[in-house]
Amino acid sequence: QVRLAESGGGLVQTGDSLRRSCAASGRTFNSYAMGWFRQAPGKEREFVGPITWSGGSTYYADSVKGRFTISRDNAKNTVYLQMNSLKPEDTAVYYCAADRGAARLWDPLEYSVWGQGTQVTVSS
Repeated sequence: QVRLAESGGGLVQTGDSLRRSCAASGRTFNSYAMGWFRQAPGKEREFVGPITWSGGSTYYADSVKGRFTISRDNAKNTVYLQMNSLKPEDTAVYYCAADRGAARLWDPLEYSVWGQGTQVTVSS
C-alpha cells in the first residue's frame, strides 16, 4: 500500500498560482487512481478532481474547472495539482488520496489512503 506526502501549500494572493505535489512511497503507485479534495472550515470535504492510474482521464469540480489542472508522473511517484487564478473561496486544507479500486472517483469514501493535508490560504 502506498503512503502519501504532500507539499506546496501556503499563503498567496488573489490571482496567484500555486502547485501542490503529492509524493507516494511504494512500487505500485502506477496502479492507483488519485484524487484531490479540499475542506474549508465548517464545511464538508469537497471533491476537486481525480486522475486515473494512467493519467489519461481527469475531470474537475465546476468550482475549479478551467483554473486547476491535475497531472501525474508515475516515474516520480508524484501527482500534481496546479492551481491558477486563485480566489479567496479556494482557501482550504487540500488533500490527495489514492485507491486501487476506486470507481466513483468523486467520492472521498472510495479512497483508502490519504495524505496529511496542507493549508492553502488565498488572501483578497
